[in-house]
Amino acid sequence: MKFYYLIEELSFSGHIILGILSTILVIIILYLILQMVETAYAMTYNKPLYANYYFHLRILKFNQLEILEKQFSFYSKLDNKHKRYFEHRVASFIKDKTFVGREGIIVTDEVKVLISATACMLTFGFRNYSIKLIKYIIIYPKEFYSTSNNNYHKGEINPQLNILALSWKDFKEGFEDKTDNINLGIHEFTHAIHLNSLNRRDVNSLIFRSSFKELMGVLSQKEQKKKLLESHYLRNYAYTNQFEFLAVIIEHFIETPHEFKSKFPQIYSKIKQMLNFNLSGY
Repeated sequence: MKFYYLIEELSFSGHIILGILSTILVIIILYLILQMVETAYAMTYNKPLYANYYFHLRILKFNQLEILEKQFSFYSKLDNKHKRYFEHRVASFIKDKTFVGREGIIVTDEVKVLISATACMLTFGFRNYSIKLIKYIIIYPKEFYSTSNNNYHKGEINPQLNILALSWKDFKEGFEDKTDNINLGIHEFTHAIHLNSLNRRDVNSLIFRSSFKELMGVLSQKEQKKKLLESHYLRNYAYTNQFEFLAVIIEHFIETPHEFKSKFPQIYSKIKQMLNFNLSGY
């Protein structure tokens, strides 16, 4: 009798295990189907199925939220729902990264919030917004000496060490004049997003790469290229290489979108598509 009950128990346990494995397999299959559907959707419409979906929204500390409200104008332009999403993303970005002060810089909440908000602003149309390439954010008080090329820099990306380095002085100055199209934070985080997209297969990286290729196609048109060069709309540094061109042009997109759109609507639309930036004012 004991042997009979043992067989029954083993059989019952086997059914449970089989049921669990079947459920896991179904979930995996559904996940893969969803991935395929979303990739097809993204490549057709150049946007993800959704950008914001959370089981739990992180909150900022009171003083961190106050910094965001008073010092980051992009946040004030959002509706209440998107403000909560943005707060969650900034809080998550702060938690995800290691901030390191150098040469006497103390990493305050102001440093963390404003730097994180800049990254989250650029990736606000992305679902995968954390920029996995960057793990460490190094903050210097001003221009710093870089051993990578034995020169002084205001900002630098080291993808091998997962580092983004910034001059706090120049970062702050970038937000003081909101229409000069020079913003160190936007510039360096654009580099980070661009490099991050090259080695990742998430939907937003695919859209970013595809849109960048389309942008380069637009700029290969002789008339468009000539018009851009003769306008002197972009500073000369933009023509250093494709990476610098994109970083400079996104500075213009964020700071003076209406002027950009009126001057170069075709280029503007590719940047908007690249960032999935379907927000008021853009």
